[in-house]
Amino acid sequence: MMIRNLTISAICLAVSLCLLSGISTAADTYKIGIVTPTLSASEDEFRGAVRTSEKHPGMIKHITLPDNFSEEQETAITQILGLGDDPEVKAIVICAGYSGILPAIQKIKEKRPEMLVITAPIWDDPDMMAKYVDLALDTDWVQRGISIPTKAQQMGARTFIHYSFPTHMAKEVLAKRRDMMKTTCGKLGMQFVEVTTPDPTTGAGPSPMLQFLQEDIPRQIARYGKDTAIFGTNCPMQDVIIAKALELKFIMPEQCCPTPTQGYPAAMELEITKEDAGNFDKINATIKEKAAAAGMTGRLSTWPVPVGYFFPEFSTELAIETIEGRTKDFDTAELKKTAKTVAGVDVAFNRMKPELDNYYLIIMDSIIY
Repeated sequence: MMIRNLTISAICLAVSLCLLSGISTAADTYKIGIVTPTLSASEDEFRGAVRTSEKHPGMIKHITLPDNFSEEQETAITQILGLGDDPEVKAIVICAGYSGILPAIQKIKEKRPEMLVITAPIWDDPDMMAKYVDLALDTDWVQRGISIPTKAQQMGARTFIHYSFPTHMAKEVLAKRRDMMKTTCGKLGMQFVEVTTPDPTTGAGPSPMLQFLQEDIPRQIARYGKDTAIFGTNCPMQDVIIAKALELKFIMPEQCCPTPTQGYPAAMELEITKEDAGNFDKINATIKEKAAAAGMTGRLSTWPVPVGYFFPEFSTELAIETIEGRTKDFDTAELKKTAKTVAGVDVAFNRMKPELDNYYLIIMDSIIY
């Protein structure tokens, strides 16, 4: 009788454990939605989301917004709301760089206030975003007005040349960064030189601007010498600036959009295969070899990973830590720890406004080739 009772008890215990195991598994099953532009609209964000999907198979629901976002905004909002309607989705990461997405977040939060939402970035009103978004992230474009000249001086620069054009300088954030660069150069004892190029947004497009750079950069280096750092505010400028740096041996501290894939591939004739796209360890190693071969070691720099590629993975890792209870608050210590794990370098986080404790702007440590 005793043996029979023990057998029954053992069976009951086994059944109970199986049931509990099933309940635990169901509770631990969840998905994270990642929203990015398409590959053609924004390669870095798209590839960053793909990498994150491969890192966490079966967990990620990656959706892409319409290429013509401004004309298909309602479609985009419907797509994002679709993620909110999926009961398995516990967090949504939006890496889009568009304004007009906040209404979708508001609707999701009204229906599912427990939904974790991280934007990295979207460009809606910061104060409104702070009310509905759990964590908002962006690049600290203005603070780069300090970090870039400071790095340039550390690389040996005595003069800092800033190339831009009227349309860009009419943008408040770019004008503030320019002013901060000028102030920082003054504090560091570097000469600040501002040069205005033809405006690529008017007339014949970027061709006159690029031709001007081809002709003017040699003049400036002849005047100020090789210990000159050159910065341009426009993406197409970077191919010319880096190519001229390789030729004339001046300092290129950082591009307008800091990434190994801006300017370097064209200037150095790098062939990045489809398989190597996103392999930034390999890309950076190749750039370093090319810099050394050109006698430019220590005179070229950028961020080791594009911020657009970094944000999807970083935001997803934060979401996982929060959902699984390993972190409760997005304090700077936790953000820095996770960021270094993802990027491989230190990342600084500054509040967008002193009063907003969930909106941070980042500066990533650089790689100097």
